[in-house]
Amino acid sequence: MIYTFSEYLEKKYGEKVYKLPVNLPFTCPNRDGTRGTGGCAFCGEEGAGFECLSSSLPVEEQLRINAELIHARYKAKKYIAYFQNYTNTYTDAHTLKKNLESACRDDVVALYISTRPDCLPDTHIDVLSQVQQIWDRDVVVEVGLQTANYHTLKALNRCHGLAEFIDAVIRLKKAGLGVCAHCITDLPMDDLHDVTETARILSALHVDQVKCHSLYILKDTVLGTLYEAGGFQPLTFSDYVTRIIAFIEHLDKNIAVQRIAGRAPDDRSLFCNWGMSWWRMKDAVELKMMKDGNFQGRLCDFS
Repeated sequence: MIYTFSEYLEKKYGEKVYKLPVNLPFTCPNRDGTRGTGGCAFCGEEGAGFECLSSSLPVEEQLRINAELIHARYKAKKYIAYFQNYTNTYTDAHTLKKNLESACRDDVVALYISTRPDCLPDTHIDVLSQVQQIWDRDVVVEVGLQTANYHTLKALNRCHGLAEFIDAVIRLKKAGLGVCAHCITDLPMDDLHDVTETARILSALHVDQVKCHSLYILKDTVLGTLYEAGGFQPLTFSDYVTRIIAFIEHLDKNIAVQRIAGRAPDDRSLFCNWGMSWWRMKDAVELKMMKDGNFQGRLCDFS
């Protein structure tokens, strides 16, 4: 029905694999004035790393602490070092290489690096490729897109377009690196066609994975201010279910789906997931798919 990330990992590594978040003291070109200021309309000051350890800790120490916690709870043996917060290739090539090599513990089978499509120069892609070859670790680059609609990208203050994303994916794939695309399927500025077209583009580009975030609204963000003033309303949960199923049906069956919902810091959330847990949302989507005969790739026309 859905090619899940857990299924992909067990198939590739022979057992469950767990992500260990790494938080680096970086920022974003959309915050420091290089591309824009204020960040994306939905992004809080802490970025995506509200559950991460302090960025002041060395990479090795963050991995050690998180691995001990995960192992104690799940008896995990294999891990992914996930460079999660902000734009992790927004640094010089030497620093990027040093950070990645610091994460190559014996029990780390892959490195996942979250970034923007406009922060992947050829020099940095060369570093990622070298680390993959020399250290024999899978390297997957998680690239933020959110939507294929460039009008919506502008409204979100992403400060990049679809073209930059397509260019980055082509160059990453040519270098033999894995690609995971980040999307938000319930953006009110988009319609259902934008959602399915985004899935079609990802399928045509043969990305390896996709991570879908449901839109959350935080205090002290552009969307948060607009929401509190009554100028912005999230979609209904029913609309979200319709859209995520349409996205999945237009997505190539070989693309692993990391998630279909996001999470946000409780103390700063104005709206998140209609007050539901992520697993309740997942159950609702899968139940409707089962009832209606939906499945991943059913409407995908790319081979």
